[in-house]
Amino acid sequence: MKCPACGASALQGHAFCEQCGIRLEEALPACTACGGDFEEGYCAQCGRRAPAASDHVELVLDSGMAGASDRGLRHSHNQDAMALGEAEGLQLAVVCDGVTQSPRPESASTLAAQTGVTILAEELKAGSTQESATRAACARAALAVASLATSLDDAPACTYVSAVAGPDLVTVGWVGDSRAYWLPDDGPAVLLTDDDVASAGVLTAWLGADARDTGCRALGFVPDSPGLLMVCTDGLWGYLDEPVTFRAAVPLEGTRALVDHALASGGRDNVTVVLIPVRRA
Repeated sequence: MKCPACGASALQGHAFCEQCGIRLEEALPACTACGGDFEEGYCAQCGRRAPAASDHVELVLDSGMAGASDRGLRHSHNQDAMALGEAEGLQLAVVCDGVTQSPRPESASTLAAQTGVTILAEELKAGSTQESATRAACARAALAVASLATSLDDAPACTYVSAVAGPDLVTVGWVGDSRAYWLPDDGPAVLLTDDDVASAGVLTAWLGADARDTGCRALGFVPDSPGLLMVCTDGLWGYLDEPVTFRAAVPLEGTRALVDHALASGGRDNVTVVLIPVRRA
């Protein structure tokens, strides 16, 4: 194993190169196409692009909440992002899908997801209601994404869906076509969000400096049974007829099964999903 930047060896398992300090992105393995070493992001032997840390990401918290994100089979890199958190006994998640037609969409989605979860936690700790925190977090995420633009012609953009989950109340917020579903332990899945689209694939709302409307829509509901709250991008829900069939006792296993299903179905887009266990008090 060699550092892709300077060629130093014996780096397996290290987060940073001991010689030049570059982040190793999970210690790049040998090229899967030819077995060659990666140098400066590409295989020195066949030219294949090196895998990035964001190509496949899995997150899990002690509460059992878990998420998985994958670049899919047709995109060169992952433009989706997710962030998880906890505050005041509540589980928090934000999932964002970078708008491919915009510049640097992965920057928009990453910043929006991280900002959203951070502000959700701050607002809830300050005593805000779930709905108020949801709207405030989305508004701050919108401002953060807008700040990335150098002009209206250079405006990174993304969709946004958030979740705040407790035993007695669940609140989701969204802008765009990333979705939230309620998956009860018994019974059919319930779609909680309503896509902001004029027609298939044509967004009417998103986060970005060029957005016409970044107002967050929010929905709160009281679960009447145990279940899972699922938030995801269209790279997943576009392949789902009935997401409840992928319900799993362990959310991380469920997210893996859902990502695998999207990839087996064609993987035409990045795919991200978070599963949040909700148990009545």
